Amino acid sequence: MKKLKTLLSGIVVTASCMQLQAQVLQPGSDKAILQTKQGSIVELPGFLTEKIDKINYQKIVLPGPQFIISDDPEYIRVPEAIALKEAVVPGAVRLYLYNVNGVKEPAKIDRKIIAVLKNTGKQTMHLRMLKYSSQKPSLNYFQIGKQGLADYFASNGSVVIRSIAPGKSISIDEKLDKHIVKYDELVHGFYEFVIDQPGEISVVQAAPGTPVQVAADKIKNIIPFGHANAGRGIFGVSNYKVLNDKVVDTKDGVVQLMLADGATDPWVVGKESHSGKIAKLAGNYGVMYDVELKWKSTDGKGLALVTWNSRSADNQWCGGMAASIVVSGGLFPEGIIQLPKDRLVTKKAPEAILIQVFKPSADGSEQTIKLKYSPPGASCLPTPLIFIPIDLK
Repeated sequence: MKKLKTLLSGIVVTASCMQLQAQVLQPGSDKAILQTKQGSIVELPGFLTEKIDKINYQKIVLPGPQFIISDDPEYIRVPEAIALKEAVVPGAVRLYLYNVNGVKEPAKIDRKIIAVLKNTGKQTMHLRMLKYSSQKPSLNYFQIGKQGLADYFASNGSVVIRSIAPGKSISIDEKLDKHIVKYDELVHGFYEFVIDQPGEISVVQAAPGTPVQVAADKIKNIIPFGHANAGRGIFGVSNYKVLNDKVVDTKDGVVQLMLADGATDPWVVGKESHSGKIAKLAGNYGVMYDVELKWKSTDGKGLALVTWNSRSADNQWCGGMAASIVVSGGLFPEGIIQLPKDRLVTKKAPEAILIQVFKPSADGSEQTIKLKYSPPGASCLPTPLIFIPIDLK
């Protein structure tokens, strides 16, 4: 993934709250937020900082699919090579593919990058796609990252069942088999499917036009595992449920939910089977967070939800941020929101992106905010989710 700044990491499941400093909107910012369209940028001068009180939460590991990611190496420098190879068992599988044609020696050449599934069982394998997201290879990593997430969230899968004979291989995404990937172009795929035989998943770079079965049978060299990028291997966590310890109350001021920072929310771990080494998924890309936050308003204020590019100053790779999220209803309807919706990226403070504005209940009783979040590929992390009490009158 395009250069991620990694913070401290550890093995914990309870996020700690750091009492830092109260953040207050400048005069007129309430009005500016309310005049902003959902998914659009609103400027909040003097407000955005990482030093905002964090929401205490619990992460519950939910049952989920076997989870495989291919992003190490991100740039495949070898003309014909395997960037990932992992065994899977019958059941559900999630595969996140994030690789680039990096061949430049002795010359920059066209390639294809495909995800291959081999049936290693003794009976015919049947595959059905549960969720599917595939974009045309591109140099526009930010667009691919946020569009890929949005398409995954929106996908309803397929009723088509594909059959694979024992010992045979197919391309998991038939579109990728037809794409020509030019130098430095990103191949991005997000798939969740179910199989009924044991199998083997490989990510292969080969010459355009190479049949899938030929690539699977003839290409044997596996690129060494390097820990150079976000991750590679099969991981033990694919889905989290996030629940706050204490009800968020508008009277207590601004708070933020911090996910995918490597400290408050540690990286998940797994195994890279070719080397046998423990793998750390720096960024938790492809992990799904099902968030449920309890909140109330004892002072009659609403709650605006925004995010921003908190790492814009880190390095040249962090100059923009783009994401997608699913949010429950408020002043705007519930649904999938690309962040930002009306331009490619947000850059830096004072820019914030408005995700939703939640209205207080008439009697001040508790309500639940629901979010579906996954760390956005191609953007630096974290992407803080900031809840701002605002006057809706």
